[in-house]
Amino acid sequence: MLLGAHVSISGSLDKAVDRAVELGCTTFQIFTRNPRGWKAKPLKPQEADAFRRKMEMHGFEVAVAHMPYLPNIASPVSDSFKKSLASLIEEVDRAGRLGLRYLVVHIGSHLGKGLDVGIKRVAEAVNTALSKVENDVVILLENMAGQKNSVGSRFEDIRRILNHIEYEDRVGICFDTCHAFAAGYDLRTREAVYTTLEDFDNIIGLDKLKVVHANDSKGGLGSHIDRHEHIGLGKIGSKGFRELLHHPALRDLPFILETPVDSKGDFSTNLAKLKKLAK
Repeated sequence: MLLGAHVSISGSLDKAVDRAVELGCTTFQIFTRNPRGWKAKPLKPQEADAFRRKMEMHGFEVAVAHMPYLPNIASPVSDSFKKSLASLIEEVDRAGRLGLRYLVVHIGSHLGKGLDVGIKRVAEAVNTALSKVENDVVILLENMAGQKNSVGSRFEDIRRILNHIEYEDRVGICFDTCHAFAAGYDLRTREAVYTTLEDFDNIIGLDKLKVVHANDSKGGLGSHIDRHEHIGLGKIGSKGFRELLHHPALRDLPFILETPVDSKGDFSTNLAKLKKLAK
């Protein structure tokens, strides 16, 4: 199976591949640059070449980029939206140059202006970015946990965004298990997993689901609390993740950890748990 984690690019981008290998990943996710600022150093050709060479050398067929923290492509504020759009365009380009198949994007917040405004902004940002960057990168909209003013915590809202997308083959979904559970989609049992994914299929379509962010949840079902927990130690639990890993619609998809690093464990322990549950 494609099981991995979000790894650091500290030192140089290609070192992320080394870290993924050391962890025993078969897929991985990175930020292509410092995620806490608006500006990024230009990606040098030799950096991209070194990253791609290591990817090929170690047999990684699927790896994922993640947008930085600051952009909000659902923002109704003109200046913020323009900066977020510029960042999205840049990240689609960088991901393509690094040979990454997917770019995960948080759908964002409408800042109190309403879902209709947020949905329109997201579609505008995605359509504009894809019109300006011609490569094979697929933008993956990540479901939200249902925090105040968030866009895209309900499957119906994501479908509304997709209905406005002009480049259907270049947009998919990243399904975050913690976010889904916090938004009210039960994942604790086989029946719950099958029901939730049946709803996803009926509303969005399982063909749109490309990546799973495997995170247990500190918050309860429908809590709208976006706090990740170690696999099996949160409110979803080991049984839920076993069912997710064995669901026929998910079995071949990348499962990528964004779990905590603390006294209870790290990516290594969580990856071992995923592998055990996947057997």
